[in-house]
Amino acid sequence: MSAPPPASWPVWKLALLLYPFAAGAVAINLFMLGLMAPVVGLRSLAPITAVKWSIGLGVPATWATGRWLRHLMDQADETT
Repeated sequence: MSAPPPASWPVWKLALLLYPFAAGAVAINLFMLGLMAPVVGLRSLAPITAVKWSIGLGVPATWATGRWLRHLMDQADETT
């Protein structure tokens, strides 16, 4: 008798786990974009403002990252 297959992680659990990392990446990217803003005549973006924006913008980034990771996990399960 073989063991049952391991339960796969749903996307929402992966997203909860990855949110701090994805939101941090969004904050860094927004801040870097804000540093380049004066080149085109806009104001630069303060680090605190980038962090505030990343709280909301981190949600879709996290969901996309969770879906991508779930896809990679499914591919890895198929090859074994």
